[in-house]
Amino acid sequence: MAFKNCLSPLIGAQINILNIPKDLLKSFEPSQIGTIVGTLMDVAIPELDKLYPDDGLFAKVGLSKHDGILGDREGYPDYQHNLGFRAELKLLYVDPEGVEMKVPATRREPSARLTQKVTVKNVIPEKDILLVVAYQLRENAQHDGFYCPTIIDVGAFPVSECIAARDYRLLNSGGRWFGNYETPAILSRIGKAKIEAGEELDTTTYGRKESEGKCFNEDTNFGKLKRIPYKPLQEYLKLHGATYSARGGYPSPWKIS
Repeated sequence: MAFKNCLSPLIGAQINILNIPKDLLKSFEPSQIGTIVGTLMDVAIPELDKLYPDDGLFAKVGLSKHDGILGDREGYPDYQHNLGFRAELKLLYVDPEGVEMKVPATRREPSARLTQKVTVKNVIPEKDILLVVAYQLRENAQHDGFYCPTIIDVGAFPVSECIAARDYRLLNSGGRWFGNYETPAILSRIGKAKIEAGEELDTTTYGRKESEGKCFNEDTNFGKLKRIPYKPLQEYLKLHGATYSARGGYPSPWKIS
């Protein structure tokens, strides 16, 4: 696709505003790096032509910050493109090679998500792209012994397909939306027990905790990348060693071998 072709100069780009000595990485967990790099990448990617004016390649990328249509810190979308597309940025952390870091007790799924604020109400199918940038801490090519975020791949996926797969998963598992695409909720333990007993569910309210005794609880993991069963997206996660969904039902049953 033309949009993705424009982004090819990003692959291999080092965001060396952030430089971390190799020995210092022992004190970091991947989630901490992700928090730092997330904010940095969001600002830096459309400004790479200004950060590296002598390169010349980045001027062709064509991204600039979008004003956002949701009016808050997590406004949607992140970028606009000179071809007319709109892009929502999500980052995919890839473990560095030959570097010692803190290892979490359990393997974590990618934390980036298409939140409930991104719905059929505000997505333009022919324009909106989910831009998933895979990055890895690599040694700075200009500063030995220091590591910086390095873009190793870019994935581009239709947002309309991603939210359709996301919402399909919610509804297919017995969950539902409350309000006009305002709050996604999943069956609570009480709700599941009522279904098994053949009892009617209360679909008028939802809770935030099991202790509230509602049939539905707000889905606090809604929209995480692994939980969007759109096959091309899951193949991209697998390609870069992230946890992924191996099967799904949208738009028809599929699986990844």
